[in-house]
Amino acid sequence: MNPNSRKTKQRDAVSAVLERAERPLSVGEVLEAASKQIEGLGVATVYRAVNALLEDGWIEAVEIPGEAVRYERSDKGHHHHFQCDKCERVFDIAGCVDSIRKLVPPKFRVKDHAVTFYGTCATCTG
Repeated sequence: MNPNSRKTKQRDAVSAVLERAERPLSVGEVLEAASKQIEGLGVATVYRAVNALLEDGWIEAVEIPGEAVRYERSDKGHHHHFQCDKCERVFDIAGCVDSIRKLVPPKFRVKDHAVTFYGTCATCTG
């Protein structure tokens, strides 16, 4: 975290939640988990903490069309995501499909890409 960022117990709680998270979390999910550590934690405080962590480069936004932005640690390397159509949680998919570059027309240069798989997670499949 940036040494110029003000360190607070609320920000520490938000950081701890995101550090332990095994998948991208929405602000609501961060609030729910961090509230177990900090009584009376508010959504505005979580947004401020998330924005500070984004500015520091410690987390990054995971944007899925039509969904609330989720956040994850920025040290995970390139990977993709899976969204469950029942519980709406988003999960990390390790690595990348090597053959994806073959889809790009000749002489096109890809700067970046994001792939999201949609379906039902193992928990919801039952």
